[in-house]
Amino acid sequence: MKLLVRRIVSQPFAENTYVVWQEGAGDALVVDPGLEPELILELLKRERLGVAAVLNTHGHADHIAGNQAMKQAYPSAPLVIGELDAAMLTDPVLNLSAAFGEPMVSPAADRTVKDGETIEYAGIVLEVRHIPGHSPGHVVYVGLGIVLGGDVLFQGSIGRYDFPGGSYAALMHGIRTKLLTLPPETVVYPGHGGATTVGSEAEDNPFLEPTIQVVASAKNQ
Repeated sequence: MKLLVRRIVSQPFAENTYVVWQEGAGDALVVDPGLEPELILELLKRERLGVAAVLNTHGHADHIAGNQAMKQAYPSAPLVIGELDAAMLTDPVLNLSAAFGEPMVSPAADRTVKDGETIEYAGIVLEVRHIPGHSPGHVVYVGLGIVLGGDVLFQGSIGRYDFPGGSYAALMHGIRTKLLTLPPETVVYPGHGGATTVGSEAEDNPFLEPTIQVVASAKNQ
């Protein structure tokens, strides 16, 4: 089956929500529903899709703001998030919404996941990879030649690491060991901005130049 991925951009943070499904299937995954959930619901209605699960890459407000609307519309769809970010769903200080003057919370997680777990919803099998640094419990979902990557690796950039619980060292270690080790043609769907590939970022991302130099040096020995 062909995998279909549709991006919905929510303002004011230009956050990417993804609706992912197998061509011909009746259910989809909704990844990181943002601040304009009505756009997600419109797409689901237009494509005649149900929701098998709602996946959060991490617990920052712009990536969880639409969870409540998704659960209201599809109450049987489990809400899934990395175990170390689960507390952020129901705490406006932890999810940073309080800092922007508009405290918000999400329903609690139905399932928490950790590094190395495999999940399957809507006939789509994904591996969970824990990559902290942007948030303590940030995870990415890897499978079928794609990465649903949240705020880890962007086209020409990397995620912020100056939020509470952030770590530049952890973020870079995760990118190097858990993303750059994937096949270069793997498509990365990030939490902001356009899609990219592992190979493109390994070659051209200025934040990863030290990694490229180390690899090149090793090859020359």
